Amino acid sequence: MKKIFWALLFSVVLFGCLKDKNPDQVCSYNDSQTIAPDSQQQKVKAYLDLNGINAQKHSSGFYYVIHSPGSGAFVTNLCSNITVNYKGKFTSGVIFDSTVTNNPASFALGGVIVGWQKGIPLVNKGGSITLFIPPSLAYGQNDIKDNQGNVIIPGNSIMIFDVEVLDISG
Repeated sequence: MKKIFWALLFSVVLFGCLKDKNPDQVCSYNDSQTIAPDSQQQKVKAYLDLNGINAQKHSSGFYYVIHSPGSGAFVTNLCSNITVNYKGKFTSGVIFDSTVTNNPASFALGGVIVGWQKGIPLVNKGGSITLFIPPSLAYGQNDIKDNQGNVIIPGNSIMIFDVEVLDISG
């Protein structure tokens, strides 16, 4: 009986993450256990306090505000594909990236930063959330540069993302 249970469990895990476009390709995303250092969490908290933002703290160390929980589909695992409208900015208010109106972004949840992997599942399809993500759950200590070598995200940046979840599948 135990062998059947483990075989069924293995099958569910193995086949539960198959990608839609290529059924022979198994999802290989791993759930990160990263927890932001206390010093980074404190910097995010100081920003929130300074700006009068009442946010909840996630166990991994980022903060979030759920504006609408949504009521549709939900993320089942890191292989879930999500379609979102978003705006990413620094604590200075400078926007570094955003979707264009009527041109949302779609991707597998496991292919984005840890702060999104942990934060997006907090809302369902139709939900909206703001994520306040410390560097270790975002892009880390290294500068992110564009193709011309210009720094677009300085290392050790706190990231703020306003996200509207338009669709979730898989």
